[in-house]
Amino acid sequence: MEETTTQQNESVLKRIQSPEDIKELSLDELQALAGEVRGVIIDTVSKRGGHLASSLGMVEVTLALLKVFSPPQDRIVFDVGHQAYTYKILTDRKDAFHTLRTKGGISGFPKRRESPYDSFDVGHAGNAISVAAGLAQARCFDGDDHKVIAVVGDGSLTCGVCYEGLNQAGVAKKDLIIVLNDNEMSISPNVGAMAAYLNRIMTGQIVRRFRDEIKTILKNIPGVMGRSMYVLAKQFEDALKGFITPGRLFEELGFTYVGPIDGHRLKHLIDTFNNVKRFRRPVLIHTVTCKGKGYCFAEQQPSRFHGVGPFDVSTGRIEKDESPPSYTTVFGKTMVKLAQNDPQVVAITAAMEYGTGLAEFARLYPTRFFDVGIAEQHGVIFAAGLAAEGYRPVVAIYSTFMQRGYDHLIHDVCMQQFPVVLAMDRAGVVGEDGPTHHGVFDIAFARNIPNLTFMAPSDEDELADMLATALTLDGPVAIRYPRARGLGVPLKKEPVPIPVGQARMLVEGRDLLVIALGSMVAPAVEAARRLAEQGISVGVLDARFVKPLDRELIVKKALATCKVITVEEGILAGGFGSCILELFSEEGLEGVKVSRMGVPDSFVEHGTRAELLSDLGLTADGIIDRVLAMLDGDAATKPRRLAFVRGARADTGAVVPSS
Repeated sequence: MEETTTQQNESVLKRIQSPEDIKELSLDELQALAGEVRGVIIDTVSKRGGHLASSLGMVEVTLALLKVFSPPQDRIVFDVGHQAYTYKILTDRKDAFHTLRTKGGISGFPKRRESPYDSFDVGHAGNAISVAAGLAQARCFDGDDHKVIAVVGDGSLTCGVCYEGLNQAGVAKKDLIIVLNDNEMSISPNVGAMAAYLNRIMTGQIVRRFRDEIKTILKNIPGVMGRSMYVLAKQFEDALKGFITPGRLFEELGFTYVGPIDGHRLKHLIDTFNNVKRFRRPVLIHTVTCKGKGYCFAEQQPSRFHGVGPFDVSTGRIEKDESPPSYTTVFGKTMVKLAQNDPQVVAITAAMEYGTGLAEFARLYPTRFFDVGIAEQHGVIFAAGLAAEGYRPVVAIYSTFMQRGYDHLIHDVCMQQFPVVLAMDRAGVVGEDGPTHHGVFDIAFARNIPNLTFMAPSDEDELADMLATALTLDGPVAIRYPRARGLGVPLKKEPVPIPVGQARMLVEGRDLLVIALGSMVAPAVEAARRLAEQGISVGVLDARFVKPLDRELIVKKALATCKVITVEEGILAGGFGSCILELFSEEGLEGVKVSRMGVPDSFVEHGTRAELLSDLGLTADGIIDRVLAMLDGDAATKPRRLAFVRGARADTGAVVPSS
């Protein structure tokens, strides 16, 4: 008796060294493992931040997948990756999970380079079905017989590309399994139990064979009676499934629909996966899960615990930063102010009501707020349609997700000069979410589009002014701003439009000019201040506009020093620094030496925003180092350069005497 009790109290998770160990576990052990995994996820995310609610809802589904299938031989592709924490823990990253989303630690999303169990890098929703279709086709080319499973959920079916993948995969009739994790649908216990019961019957091998044989018999009865009986039986089956489940759409697309089933009942999940594993055709399994399952605060407020920062596990209280409001918050408050004065202002977002700061706008102006789901392309086109009828749509989408709307930005907005405002939040490096989420490409992909005005505020008050400016213009406007707190600049009671294409000189300097954009203005000013203490005179120009540039002021100030450094929180290839080089080439400024600072030609990994900016040199220290390097060899400045201690703390200004 004591031995049995001891075995029950032992950690099941400690015994798991590979996913194959899960196949040997009993149902009771699997249920105990589910509890342990939830504990690890909650504990780690409470310290590191991350996507909590979605991953908690996927624990049992993931356990059942690993019980039945055998990655990496079987390919499991997660859509988005918000649901993948359990998978990471149980596929060779258990001991490293405490490093989640930290610099040098494991990613918050599946990454092929991180583990052979990760079949595909993911971050943006909607691609899993298309990826799985490609993997299934490649398997056919190679003559292999492994399984391909796409795990789709967390709103991904609002993506148009999902239906493109379903359309092609269903017609191709390849051996492919899609697991739809539905964590939004509410099903009563009775309906859920009946659905699970019907599902187990429908997927049983004997029952399915019986159904197929009955169909064959009916079809072979000669004459009209046989055909009529078969058609009637088929219509009854379709009507029953259409009445009880939403599977008719997927059946019409060529998939065998299974479900909905309770995504937290391990035995039902395992039985279902074992049954469909025998199929050799496209199958969609509809599981219904509770977002935040197992942690009461996440169950009660799943949106709040979707992407969450550090929090107190016992109270659910999220740690609050008492520093200045974020750019996102200022954007949201400014939108409310502007909407009060202009009934034509409408707000559009793509499944990011809270993330983009528009929750208050949605509450106050529900008929003027539109969440289009994870459908950025549609959101941009929808805005163009509104603008065509005289409305002033503001499309708030993260910079990284705006990439999806690029074709429509060109074709449907800019080509027709519609006054659509693109509010691109999370521009630059965003931190722990890593390369799929950094918004470093927007300057390069948008500045070359005709008719577009492109702005970047250097502080939160300027963001409000730029938003007000955008709504006065007759054409399309893009505004980029970082995932960061503001600088603590006082906000005016009402935002004031600024002159379009007008830069401003913040610091005059005789030795060198720094032309900074947006979030890089503050560190440039700090660098100039510290260099001035060492006798080095550096000017700082806040460009404010990527397009149109303040050509006259920039050329004038560049000729005054003939040494220019551009600083941007974006990719260098085709970015803001390239704008300046093009300007100087057009103006014939061959004698001006230019050095560009920004993101190099590589994808930035994950880490805190501060860590990443430091690594990229996009800090006051980094700018100081670049200034000193550029002034190297100038006899007039060399003694002053040597007097500066590189890496000195900003608050000490430590120096050594020059010899």
